[in-house]
Amino acid sequence: MTHNLNTPLTTHYDVRRDEAGHRYLHPLVLGFDLTRIPLLNKGTAFTSEERQTLGLDGLLAPQVDSLDDLVTRLYADYTKLQDPLEKHVFLRGVQDRNEVLFYALLSRHVEEMLPIVYTPTVGLAVQKFSQIYRVPRGLTLSTLNIERAEQALANVPLNDVRIIVATDSSAILGIGDQGFGGMAISIGKLSLYTVAGGVGPDKTLPVELDVGTGRQDLIDDPSYLGVKHKRLTGEEYLRFVDRFVEATLERYPKAIIQWEDFSRDAAFTVLERYRKVVPSFNDDIQGTGAVVLSGVLNACRIKGERLRDQKIVLSGAGAGGIGVTDALRRGLIRDGLSDAEARARLFVLDSGGLLLSDRKLDEYKRAYAHDPATLGFEYEGKAPDLLATVKGAGATVLIGLSGIAGTFSEEVVKATLANTPRPLVFPLSNPTANCEALPSDVLNWTDGAAIVATGSPFDPVELNGQTYPVGQGNNAFIFPGLGFGCILARVREITDEMVLEAAYALAAYTERHYPERIYPPVSELSAASIEVAAAVIKQALKDGVAAEFGVRDLSDEALLERVRGKFWVPKYLPFKLG
Repeated sequence: MTHNLNTPLTTHYDVRRDEAGHRYLHPLVLGFDLTRIPLLNKGTAFTSEERQTLGLDGLLAPQVDSLDDLVTRLYADYTKLQDPLEKHVFLRGVQDRNEVLFYALLSRHVEEMLPIVYTPTVGLAVQKFSQIYRVPRGLTLSTLNIERAEQALANVPLNDVRIIVATDSSAILGIGDQGFGGMAISIGKLSLYTVAGGVGPDKTLPVELDVGTGRQDLIDDPSYLGVKHKRLTGEEYLRFVDRFVEATLERYPKAIIQWEDFSRDAAFTVLERYRKVVPSFNDDIQGTGAVVLSGVLNACRIKGERLRDQKIVLSGAGAGGIGVTDALRRGLIRDGLSDAEARARLFVLDSGGLLLSDRKLDEYKRAYAHDPATLGFEYEGKAPDLLATVKGAGATVLIGLSGIAGTFSEEVVKATLANTPRPLVFPLSNPTANCEALPSDVLNWTDGAAIVATGSPFDPVELNGQTYPVGQGNNAFIFPGLGFGCILARVREITDEMVLEAAYALAAYTERHYPERIYPPVSELSAASIEVAAAVIKQALKDGVAAEFGVRDLSDEALLERVRGKFWVPKYLPFKLG
């Protein structure tokens, strides 16, 4: 099959239905080439008839396996590996050979494998991306080809992409500028959109926006695969992103964009510049905010208190920190406070201490700066530090998004305990090495009184004969369902209210199914995402931004069933040439 460079590639197949309405694949390539297309390859699961019909006879091992056979065999190989990065590379290799098999394996072992395909191991995969790079996946736009963005997008062999995760790699997790390596984050996030959010892998596209790097060590590294110059900034940077958005809208007019791991300044600028141009959201700002709000709501319920009664201190004023603060402000308002009352209960610190209106601050921080004259407690220096803020504000909730390990010292945690019998302590920074405090330490310092959640997975803590589960405040509980709902509703815009409803839907799911926990177990990602998606669709209809998915007259249960029916599950479809 030849490709006219002026027209998009096909996806190498059509999905058709037989007379009974059953779906099957009609391939547009045959023989050996068919086994090199991950979306179509079945490996030894091609049936005897398919092998003869599709030109595969003699090219495969004689045994015909089922999907279950292949999953069992691969899992046995996977369990022999000890090193997390080796496991990550192993799973990526499966994904690059046989997409359905990869998702079947991942879906059956999601709790075990999520830390490998996503945080924390994905952080190491990002750092080592140039070394572990094997085959191309996704779209890379760089300063070398951005003026040919339309042609580059035409080369992508997917014609109906619905969700794009795009990063410029400027602020990956807690490890900063990673240049071209950020592509691993986009790939990992989209794996979760499929396994947890029900989006077919043929509808997803990871994108790396390689605008350079601020790290001279990468530029000087002969093995580094990205463009080797300093990062674009200012208007030159925005022109680059403009070209990406323009070309994407032309090629994939139904696509949603998730902006991922942009530096704090770029994150807010890009979100506001494009959210009404293309349906898009920033997971670091909005997804993090929603998942933290959900966890705090459930922790307050367990305490027998209301959100409006809390005094909340947040350490970290980057994109995630301000996103969480904004989500909590909206939650406090929903719980009956005025905007001014809500802001008065939120205390955000950056590296210089508490945000105060008389300090020199980045513009995006100013909305949550307190007036020193009305702060209500005294402090030394230009701004209160974390300990002084916890004591002075009477903090009952302590949230960490600083990316600095050890920020929550024993003294700070015990100061929070002095304000409430059951403090909420959420050291959320990723990867694990950047966590503000270890859950075991927090629980020991508070004699088991603290309610703890982290960003990365931690084992339950044994203390004084009791077992304390550690909630995982993972964005994977929000963004897959949020994106899936937006896709199904064909939204024109992703509103703040839709993101807020995602948070409350997750909280409601947890309360209903796991009332003693603040987050469900990771094994429940898919079930939780379905309810998040349904809530997002309902809010999109209320906000008037839903283009289709006629559900206005459906009951809540009927809506959930509709969403479940659209959820992609990994299975091999039969091939036919007619």
